[in-house]
Amino acid sequence: MSDVKYKRILLKVSGEALAGKEGTGLDFSILHNVCASIKECVDMGVQVGLVIGGGNFWRGVKNGAGKLQRSHGDAMGMLATVMNAIAVADVLGQHGVDARVLTAVEMNKFAEYFTRDTAERYLNEGKVVLFAAGTGNPYFSTDTGAVLRGVEIEADAVLMAKNIDAIYSADPKKDPNAVRYSQLTYAKVLEDNLKATDITAMALAMDNDMTMVCFGLDEENSIVRVVRGEAIGTTVKNQF
Repeated sequence: MSDVKYKRILLKVSGEALAGKEGTGLDFSILHNVCASIKECVDMGVQVGLVIGGGNFWRGVKNGAGKLQRSHGDAMGMLATVMNAIAVADVLGQHGVDARVLTAVEMNKFAEYFTRDTAERYLNEGKVVLFAAGTGNPYFSTDTGAVLRGVEIEADAVLMAKNIDAIYSADPKKDPNAVRYSQLTYAKVLEDNLKATDITAMALAMDNDMTMVCFGLDEENSIVRVVRGEAIGTTVKNQF
């Protein structure tokens, strides 16, 4: 563990990142790459909690806006995260990693119901714990669910693996003058309304003094590099 900076992590991976170039569904080559990185972390002794978004199947209000009642659209988004968690748990098993899916809503035919103590036991046993169905409530994103679970399991850091390599002052695809940040305080993120995660997730992380690292999933071996403390992406804290 001497070369590990974060010994217990909550890793959030966007659903879109698992879809690859198709934009929907699952690209199993990407799944295997992600799971290989997670296995490397586990082999180093890191305890891994994992949240997978659902955007490769359904993005809640973003897909249902104006067509479905908000709570119903968000419920579909929660179910999308469960599908992704089951798929990732299966592929982790193919890599020899024991994984358990815990859901925020009861569906005992597919997964176990989340309690903090169950998650703690599995993490201490060296199992990867996948937290599915967000917070179990509408109007909350999977980013917020990831920070919530990270706080509950007392993770050393929440690692946000995104489709973009860092936090910028603006969308770098639209603004060539966008500034790339390597370090930020939560106060700066909220004051400038930087679009790293949703505001609720950032405020929850700030209130609980949680370290967050936002980085690109498609960078080579990025998950392991962050766990080892390599300075990639953007680190967000209350103070440095």
